[in-house]
Amino acid sequence: MSGTRMSSALRDHRRGVLFLFDSAAWGVAVVLASLGRMDFEPHQVDWSGAVWVWLIAIALHTVIAWSVRLHHGRATVATLEEMVWLGAVVVGAGTTLFLVNLVVQVAPRSVPLTAMLAALAIMAWGRATWRRLNERDRRRVGGTDGEPIIVIGAGDGGRQLIKSMHEDPTSQWKPVALLDDSPAKRHLRINGVPVVGTVDDVEKIADDTGAKTVVLAVPSAGAEFVRRASTLATDAGLRVKVLPGINDLLHGRIGIGDVRDIDVADVLGRHQIDTDIQSIAGYLTGQRVLVTGAGGSIGSELCRQIYKYGPAELMMLDRDESALHAVQLSIFGRAMLDSDDVVLADIRDRQAIDEIFATRRPTVVFHAAALKHLPMLEQYPAEAVKTNVWGSLNILESAREFGVERFVNISTDKAANPCSVLGYTKRIAEGLTATIAAESDGTYLSVRFGNVLGSRGSVLTAFAAQIAAGGPVTVTHPDITRYFMTVQEAVQLVIQAAAIGRDGEALVLDMGEPVKIEDVANQLIAMSGKQVEIQYTGLRDGEKMHEELFGAGEPDERPVHPLVSHVAVPSVNATTAHALNTGAFREAIVHDINHVCDAMAQMQEVGSTE
Repeated sequence: MSGTRMSSALRDHRRGVLFLFDSAAWGVAVVLASLGRMDFEPHQVDWSGAVWVWLIAIALHTVIAWSVRLHHGRATVATLEEMVWLGAVVVGAGTTLFLVNLVVQVAPRSVPLTAMLAALAIMAWGRATWRRLNERDRRRVGGTDGEPIIVIGAGDGGRQLIKSMHEDPTSQWKPVALLDDSPAKRHLRINGVPVVGTVDDVEKIADDTGAKTVVLAVPSAGAEFVRRASTLATDAGLRVKVLPGINDLLHGRIGIGDVRDIDVADVLGRHQIDTDIQSIAGYLTGQRVLVTGAGGSIGSELCRQIYKYGPAELMMLDRDESALHAVQLSIFGRAMLDSDDVVLADIRDRQAIDEIFATRRPTVVFHAAALKHLPMLEQYPAEAVKTNVWGSLNILESAREFGVERFVNISTDKAANPCSVLGYTKRIAEGLTATIAAESDGTYLSVRFGNVLGSRGSVLTAFAAQIAAGGPVTVTHPDITRYFMTVQEAVQLVIQAAAIGRDGEALVLDMGEPVKIEDVANQLIAMSGKQVEIQYTGLRDGEKMHEELFGAGEPDERPVHPLVSHVAVPSVNATTAHALNTGAFREAIVHDINHVCDAMAQMQEVGSTE
């Protein structure tokens, strides 16, 4: 009988089929045990006693199996779970049979125990054989005439993916080889697909099998492994696809539908923060929440995430009406801009900000409004001070005056040992947040970010545009590195900060290892399939070769979450910050960038000693 017909029979008459098979297994086992006891001399066996042993075994097996629903579909046939339950049933029946036989003595004492072991082996072998035949027939139905592919990763991800390909009759792919770097898996076969080498062998295996596509089936793979495997496959002229990260799979079974093209986030190896956001974001429910810079990359994602937690009121503030239109549309599916959830205002306007706080009374504030493009702010430092320093101070002082309970200031890794206008202004904003924290009843803190993947104006967006235009792709220096994070990680960190952060400190995410910008450019070019040149332009004013997460004297302490560091931030006197807002200084910062950097550096030193 073929595996398919066996599967149909078992599905339609599961209880009866399994009962008959297990009864027959006990019969064979009792015969073998009886013969073995008598040195395989049939004429010396008490066959009437053997029959009684068989009947009692069937009765005991049936009762115990019924009580644990072994034959009712409690577990899939021939899975590990079913083997555990089968073993418990057979050992239970065999042990009871041994005790009964001690009392009535219908067979030699060794027969029940020997039969128990033999019956278990026969039942397990029969189930395993059925599963093997069934899987073979499924492979005949699906996944045999598709394009040959190589699967990298012989773990659970690869196992489930290959099974899905074999069982899907519409599959366009046929797995022909597995690659895995683990020596322990060197001779492994998964559903008939053998492990034939390591990742370094991908080009040779592709030539041998005719495969043109590689699937990275290692959802937990880090950046280094993904970059290495992707580079080797790309250099061999192969298309590269991946399974999503382990969090994206949401504990579901991995299937062929989960396979997607590789992207830069995979190459950078971004890991999502392992935190139960649902349990810590309850402080947003029923609160009046204000997000400044709501139209930006971080601000808009914050608004979308916060909305899910049911705030009593969500106020989205920005000075860009088009950006407010976009975020309102993304949340509500319509954007008439006629509701009070959108607030058109500039954080530089203290009077307007005070009026908003006085009338709307937010209890939680996420301050994401800022000017962030480093070369632009080097050219126009006055604008950086007006928004990042004075604008932040406006929001902070209004929040203090009107009793905001939680305040999170969005900062940047450029605030650690700053050497640019952007870095200095954001460092001062951190210090001002620490100052207001000491003067307020609520919790006021900052969060430092690395580069956000895909945000407006990010290096990835610029590279993508340059590649689309045919190049060249401009990189400042072949050795320059940066930390990267996804916008989802950034928003998770912000939401966590308000829950786990302490007054006045800055929270810093563990962003893994820094990534060479040149590697990112090369990967994007490879993914595009175009021949694009990389052009080196040199470091710009205020730009570091390697970004830092911590400033001088800032220890890396992680008291709450293993991926989140807590940094004590020196306070900056608000009076000193207001001193920047003088006529003479206003004129000076317009004409002399060095003056603004020196003044802000001095201000930071003065503020930290007061």
